Order: sequence, then structure tokens, then C-alpha cells
Amino acid sequence: MFNYPKWKIALISVIALTGLFFCVPNFLPASQQEKLPEWWQPMTLGLDLQGGSQLLLQVDLDQVVTDQLNGIQEAARSILREKSIRYTGLSVSDGALNVNIVKSEQIARAKELLRKIDKGNLEVTDNGNLLTVRFTEQALVKMKSAAVDQSIEIVRRRIDQLGTREPSIMRQGSDRIQVQLPGVEDPNEVKKLLGKTAKMTFHFIDEKTTLADARRGKISPESKVVQGAEDADAAHYVIERKSIVGGEHLTDARADFSEGQPVVAFRFNSHGSKRFGAATRDGVGRRLAIVLDGRVLTAPEVKTAITGGSGIITGNFTVQSAADLALMLRSGALPAPLEVVEERIVGPGLGTDSIEAGKKSCIIGLALVLIFVLATYGLFGLFADIALVLNLVLLCGLMSALNCTLTLPGIAGIALTLGMAVDANVLIYERMREEQALGRSVLNTVEAGFENASSAIFDSNLTSLFAGAILIWLGNGPVRGFGVTTCLGLITSVFTAVYVTKVLILAWIKFFKPKQLNV
Repeated sequence: MFNYPKWKIALISVIALTGLFFCVPNFLPASQQEKLPEWWQPMTLGLDLQGGSQLLLQVDLDQVVTDQLNGIQEAARSILREKSIRYTGLSVSDGALNVNIVKSEQIARAKELLRKIDKGNLEVTDNGNLLTVRFTEQALVKMKSAAVDQSIEIVRRRIDQLGTREPSIMRQGSDRIQVQLPGVEDPNEVKKLLGKTAKMTFHFIDEKTTLADARRGKISPESKVVQGAEDADAAHYVIERKSIVGGEHLTDARADFSEGQPVVAFRFNSHGSKRFGAATRDGVGRRLAIVLDGRVLTAPEVKTAITGGSGIITGNFTVQSAADLALMLRSGALPAPLEVVEERIVGPGLGTDSIEAGKKSCIIGLALVLIFVLATYGLFGLFADIALVLNLVLLCGLMSALNCTLTLPGIAGIALTLGMAVDANVLIYERMREEQALGRSVLNTVEAGFENASSAIFDSNLTSLFAGAILIWLGNGPVRGFGVTTCLGLITSVFTAVYVTKVLILAWIKFFKPKQLNV
């Protein structure tokens, strides 16, 4: 095609056909879409288009601080005893750790030791012999932010294992998580899974302290009373505070059967296996409590050392509860409890109405643009119209290939893209008119028109692309959906206007050899 490189023509053809290929699933009936492979799927419809559920979760950040202070408490108890510093009243309350140092001359030494437990993150103040340990403001901000980020990741893992397609999980504010579940009309199962932290630890039973003694206050500081999984008043255990291994060392957990009863089989990583094996070797004959979210699931006797790194959890499980527990253990423990503060269900009827309204707006917008360009530029308007239709096909194909979620604002972004896409053709055609007025030949007019207009087209679309990227980066939900379609639409618009239109015009010139361009 004159001097236009054949490899460019081939590349443009491949891109166009690939876009068409990935666009096809969007026009197939639902019965056929279900049979398509995972990599060849239509665009996922957002909550506002297909209906579904939306949950707003609040992370209990106070509990995060309390849990961290409980760890500091154990470390403080150990180090104060090791250094022979007498103390009383070691306790956690109101976001702080309090301890009373018996001897005044040991206060300075105690403050130094307490600061070193988490160096740089703790501040220790004194009021007489009473020392108060708190996290610094910087440490609190970092800790709380990390807890929310970790919660988002674990929520994502749990929902992914349920098989929910394309959930939207994002941070909202400093301590909230928004979860959108397209197509899920009953979120109760999800709420049940997200309502448990699934923090599992293994503790030996304190055989030296009876439950009656513990209730009278005769209990070692290294032990505590924990309720059993049953709600019966008698189902309480006295366990050692120090855990031998935690759920963070689990690599797998599966629902299984043992003697015809549902159980949960688990496996530790190498580090957890060593710790578990060593502890059970030294604790043969003792009872080992498996604690989940502060409740003892079961407390069997250790009959022999468990060195294989695997075991089973028994209890009054149903098949479903065993599967749910295994899922939660696989996905990891939440750093803090989550509370559902808002729940919203969007009916599929409303989504269908939104889709129809979106389709209608896009079709009307596309038709008006096609007619306007055709009326203004004649044959060259037809070339622009062909490129515009291909632009829409490529945009749909690209969103399908990238597994993007189409939302109602996303449809607005597509409609806006169709209008903006013609801007590039207008710039090119107006430059061609100017070049033709200077008396240039047909080919030179086309080349000069595209060359001189390209820089303005790229610059204007690049700035728009930056704005769209900021919407994706800083926006959430609807704003992000609008940003995604706008950015992808800008990319496909530049491609079709600058490259596809030029190929069409050069092909027409080659076959019809016009003496003059009627732009």
C-alpha cells in the first residue's frame, strides 16, 4: 500500500481481529457463555448492573491495639521476672499496659527494659510507682493501617474461595472495608465467614490448677480460663497463656472424616512442624487445647509425639461447619474482628433496567456521532465511522480480556469515549484540508495531515489518560469504573483514529486513485 509498511498493516489487522475475538462472548446467550473457557469470558457486570450485595465492614482497631498490648504484657512479665524486678498489677486496659513497681529504686531500670520490648514504638510514663506503657502515635498509625490492609487481603482470600466471581473489595476511610458481591443476592454465608477472625492457637492445659481454684482467684499469672466451644457453663478450661504454635504456621486445612464424623485436617509448615513436634514430645500425657477465637474446640490427651506436622481437629462439626472452618484457616486469621455496619442488596431487576438504559444511551450517542461525521466529511466521514465502530469493539474486547468489571458509570465512560474518539479524526481531516489548500498532491496531503495532527492528538489524549489514571488510583467504586473505561477508551480511540483510519484512506487511494480529496 504505497510506502506504508506491510508489518504495520499486519499488526493492525491482528489487533483488530484479536479485539473482535475477545468481544464475541459479550454477544453470546448466557447458556453458551457458561460453556466458555475461563480465559474467554464476557465482561463482568458490576453490582449496579447485575444486582447483588454490598457490605460495609468496620475493623475493630481497638482490639488490634489490645492484642498487641497483650503480647507486650507477656514479654514484660518475662523480662521483669528475669531481671528480678518486683511488680504488681500487670494489666492491660484503655489502650495501655499498667504495672506497679514495688521498689522505687527499680523504676528507672524497669522503664528502660519496658521500652526495649518494642524499641522505638513504645513510650513509658510514670506516676509514682505506677508505670504506663503506650504505643507512640506513629506506631499506632502504622499498626492500624497494616491491620486494615491485612484484613482486606484475608477478606479477599475467603471470598475468592467461595467462588464469587469478581468481588470488589476496597478500603473506605481509615477503618472500613467495602465489599461488593455481584450476583450474590443472599450475603448471609459471606457474613458468617467474615464474622469470625479464625485465630487458632495450641495451648497445654494447666493440670496444676483446677477450674474451681481458678474461679476463686487461685491461678498462676501464666494461665487463664477459657470457655469451651459449647455454651454450657461447665465447658471451661484452664490453659497456659503461652501458645506452643499458632495458626500462622498452617499451610493447609481441609474438611475430612474420622470414624464417620466430620473433622478438620491440618498441616503445618516446617517451622510449625518442628515447634509442634518438640512440644508434643515433651508433653506426652498432657492435654493439648486447640483454641479458636478464644474458645477451646477440643482438648485431647497427647499420647505420642506428633512429628509429621499434621493432625486433625475434632468437635461437634457438621459437614458444612467443618468446611467453613477449613476455609477460614486456609485463608488466615483476621487481625481483628469485623462488624457489618451497612448492608445493601441491589435487585437484578434494577440492574436490568440500568443495562437497558446504558445500551440505549450508547446506541443513540453512537448513531448521532456517526451521522454527524458522515454528514460533515462525506466519504472520509465513512472511514471515521468504520474506525469508531472498531473502537467500540476493541474497547469491549480489551475490557473482556483484562477481566474488567463494567459498572453504570463505566457505561457513561464508554458513551463519553465515543464522542471524544471523533476529535482525533476532526483534527486530522482539518489538517488535510489545510494541506490540500496549499496545493499538495493527494498522498502528500494525507501524510502531512496525519503527521501534523498526530502530536496534538497524542498530547491531548495523554493528559486525559493521566486524569483517568488518577481516578483509578484515588477513586473507588463508581469513580474507578468510570476511570477504567475512559482510560481504555482513550487508548483504543488513538489507535483507531490514527492508524486504522490511515490504512482505510490509503487503501481507498490505492484502488480508486483519486485526483483530489473531497474532505
